[in-house]
Amino acid sequence: MSSVLRNPGSGLESFDPLTDGVIAKAMAVHTALGPGLLESTYEACLAFELEQNGFFVERQKILPIVYHGMRFDEGYRIDLLVEGTVLLELKAVEQVRDVHLAQLLSYLRLSHCPVGLLLNFNVAHLREGIRRVINTPRQ
Repeated sequence: MSSVLRNPGSGLESFDPLTDGVIAKAMAVHTALGPGLLESTYEACLAFELEQNGFFVERQKILPIVYHGMRFDEGYRIDLLVEGTVLLELKAVEQVRDVHLAQLLSYLRLSHCPVGLLLNFNVAHLREGIRRVINTPRQ
């Protein structure tokens, strides 16, 4: 099960500098562009901003499904993968819904990435559109 909590001792601290850096660059993009644009615009600009600041970024990374030992590339794609560990799911929607969080949780589970950020750029202040999620192993 994945957790959305930031508890001391949870292991999240080790990702804070990286996710905090990503969030800072996302805020810079949002400040420059504001809300109301397409998700693809924010993706391109955030990828550019991160790369310009020394981050390794993969865009639209294919996320295969493995079922009974068979690999299926069925169209799932990670919006941005930063440093091979932080999965970014970008949105430009009026309201983040449970299905958006479920999508991030599924992508984290399938990719085995340790941490993800759900970033909704269609808000007045980006801090209102950020969800940080830790992928904890299922028990």
